[in-house]
Amino acid sequence: MVICPIDSGRYGSPEMRRIFDEESRLSKMLSVEAAVAWAQAELGEIPREAAEEIGRKANTGYVKLERCKELDAQIGHDVMAVVKALTEACSGEGRRWVHYGLTSNDVLDTATGLQLKEASAIIRGKILALIRVLSDLAVEYRGLPMAGRTHGQQIGVITLGLKFAVWLREMMRHLNRFDECMKRALVGKILGAVGTGAALGPKALEVQALALKRLGLKPADMVTQVVQRDIHAELVSLIANIGSTLDKIGTEIRNLQRTEIAELMEPFESERQVGSTAMPAKRNPVRCEKVCSLAKLLRGMAVTAFENIPLWHERDLTNSANERFILPFSFILLDEMLDTMIRVLKGVVVYPENMRANLHRTGGLILSERVAGALVEKGMGRQEAHETVRRCSMEAYTTGVTFKEALLRNREVSSRLSPEEIESLLDPETYLGVALELVDKAVEATRRELEAYGSTLEG
Repeated sequence: MVICPIDSGRYGSPEMRRIFDEESRLSKMLSVEAAVAWAQAELGEIPREAAEEIGRKANTGYVKLERCKELDAQIGHDVMAVVKALTEACSGEGRRWVHYGLTSNDVLDTATGLQLKEASAIIRGKILALIRVLSDLAVEYRGLPMAGRTHGQQIGVITLGLKFAVWLREMMRHLNRFDECMKRALVGKILGAVGTGAALGPKALEVQALALKRLGLKPADMVTQVVQRDIHAELVSLIANIGSTLDKIGTEIRNLQRTEIAELMEPFESERQVGSTAMPAKRNPVRCEKVCSLAKLLRGMAVTAFENIPLWHERDLTNSANERFILPFSFILLDEMLDTMIRVLKGVVVYPENMRANLHRTGGLILSERVAGALVEKGMGRQEAHETVRRCSMEAYTTGVTFKEALLRNREVSSRLSPEEIESLLDPETYLGVALELVDKAVEATRRELEAYGSTLEG
């Protein structure tokens, strides 16, 4: 019986879900046991034939998930169940040395490091793919004017390319944060029960270094029985941060898809997609809504990750149960959100004619700032200009006259600005400031940063 929608396949790519499934988790735990035994043999701490036998049998071909579950049900300890199952699978000297000098979290936290290593590679690739899509959109719509809005109100002119460029640079910052975080997160720990390595003997640090190098991980900084949970909290909060940016993009597309605005729309498969059980004409922004919904869940997981930082003494189990949820769920949900947003932005529908109509909807009120600036340039004080234009704006709102008419009626304005000048000032498409330059700078900065990583915007 499937309860979780992740298990049903609704969320997350198959490759991401596979990293966190039970079989994969068991395989990684066994890889840790094998790597430690190999390192101990290399340093003369255990017989080489024992390490070779453990290495041969430390895989799910010999150690079955079902047997581990049987043992766990009997003894109430999931890691000892794996140790017992591996010991059963081994013969000769191998049986004697399984899990020698280790504690549960040497295996668990290092196996987690292996999962994070695989999962982070997938996430990084998708962040990079989204960056490339956003860069292409910023370039394509670099000069397409649209209304800028604050507090939900039109007040200023931007370009659609500028909006995409803002998101582009935000995702690039996330890529930088992600790479920095991975330097601390892709770690393991092989130092025994309280982090001293006592049971591993005087070569404990060498055993740890060799085993982790074989696994492709680095030793964690300072540990107790566990890798310190500030590392996991940083990672989960970063995932929530990335998810919140995707939420922001999704929310903006949803707003711009409103019937009354209709400037952007997420892709809709008209031949077969259904928007509503009741209303056949509906084209709902369901993909963006899914992204926004999952972002709420991600942010909640960050709270739990921070709660896991304070553990009793050298460790307790109050982090253990919830981490079985928050670590796989955070990666799987972000994976789903990235895939969804890439699909949305690759197929986003743009309505330039609606953008143009919306720019002119206020009859020039959107350019009140520009008029006030022009009055200052004609000799009026800045505060006086602001108040004069404010009064003209309110007249337009309350009486129904156009903003242009209200300006022409005002002696303080008409004595300084000719009708032709006012007409020119109220053309929104000529009030873009340095928007085009900003788009170019954003794309070029991203290109340079990716080249420093050994990547390109072209893919």
